[in-house]
Amino acid sequence: MTEESKNRSLLTAREREIFHLLVDDHTTKEIAGRLGISEKTVRNHISNTIQKLGVSGRAQAIVELLRLGELKLH
Repeated sequence: MTEESKNRSLLTAREREIFHLLVDDHTTKEIAGRLGISEKTVRNHISNTIQKLGVSGRAQAIVELLRLGELKLH
């Protein structure tokens, strides 16, 4: 495994940003306003992440991202 592939993340920068805000208890509407994107776009990013992980919801996605070290609690 190369150093580059070790550092490669499962999430895009935007997906990571959205999940950090979800963990900080922000709503989809708040995240959209804060990032200057539509609520639909926020939901799409969440949906894409859920599909990547093969889980069935936001809570499971957060648990899996924590387990994988992709997300940290503050």
